[in-house]
Amino acid sequence: MPYWRLSGFYFFYFASLGALVPYWGLYLQAQGFDALAIGQLMAILYATKIVAPLVWGQLADRSGRRMPLVRLAALLSIVLFGLIFIGEGFWATALAMALFSFFWNASLPQLEAVTFNHLRHRPTRYALVRLWGSVGFILVVLGLGLALHAHSLSILPWWVLAVFVGIWLSSLLIPDSAPARPEASTPRLNALLRRPEVLAFFAACLLMQLAHGIYYAFYSIHLEANGYGTDAVGGLWALGVIAEVAIFLVTHRLLERFGARRVLLWSLGLAVARWLVIGAWVELVWLQACAQLLHAATFGTFHAAAIHWVHHAFPGRTQGRGQALYSALSFGAGGAAGSLIGGVLWEDAGALLTFGVAALASLLGWWLAWRWLTPALPQTVSAD
Repeated sequence: MPYWRLSGFYFFYFASLGALVPYWGLYLQAQGFDALAIGQLMAILYATKIVAPLVWGQLADRSGRRMPLVRLAALLSIVLFGLIFIGEGFWATALAMALFSFFWNASLPQLEAVTFNHLRHRPTRYALVRLWGSVGFILVVLGLGLALHAHSLSILPWWVLAVFVGIWLSSLLIPDSAPARPEASTPRLNALLRRPEVLAFFAACLLMQLAHGIYYAFYSIHLEANGYGTDAVGGLWALGVIAEVAIFLVTHRLLERFGARRVLLWSLGLAVARWLVIGAWVELVWLQACAQLLHAATFGTFHAAAIHWVHHAFPGRTQGRGQALYSALSFGAGGAAGSLIGGVLWEDAGALLTFGVAALASLLGWWLAWRWLTPALPQTVSAD
């Protein structure tokens, strides 16, 4: 398995998230946009994640070749991000964000499928590759937090552009891989999507990412409004991802011992507590630190368990579309809905109610997973 080459892609891809997620809302605020406009613009990053992975997944599953598409998407995201430097106003910014994020969001689900194919019979080891993405996120979020303490937010787009170049360069080094299962055993996609446990799984993922959409769009703004500087904001974000790295080191053992269903349930339950703490006790730094440590569960173990579940539920030539559906419905539709809901609620309803909605969404996701997901992984799904 090309461990370090795969890890390099994750490093740069999530380094780009380390620049965009904590600070892009602050950048938009510095450009003069209000909370509603920020919510709408941040939702674009998630909305393109609904469409792009599905388009790329269809192309990849039909061709059986994923890495050429990953490399093309990475290159086009660099070119189109340049529009950020020349556009002004809401619509120009919205167009630039829609174009570059369409291709930026297209590459990761296909790389996930490639990674699992290289892992073959050791899929629980995914977290040991993915943890390098968290390392990239930490380094950028801390470095950029310190840089913004000394400079203006105008430097942010240059940091994003630099890590986009890193994504493309790292993609050139990764060899393609064949599907892990023979095509003859592959069920039809529509047969898989009619299964109640598959529908419940995707609904739970959507609700979890709806909660995170609120968090990603407004957590930094929430902290800054309550007296936190950019270095403190960056430190709290980094703390959450440090916890994520730590949990990735042992996630394969958790999955082997407890199974994906139990890990998903614990992750959703801890998410309810996390959002309530963030909304209600922002002035208590130690509690915010505790809430950020829970990122190990709400993102780390949840994502590893979810992508493990998808790998087993969507075999053979459905792999690309399975990973694309997971990305589109959770990070895409869920993230966009959360960002929009946060934008509508933030100024009038306040932080407590807004993050209360996030907690409620996670609680509903927990109930769906508890009710319909079975303890056994869906390894023996067959076509109608």
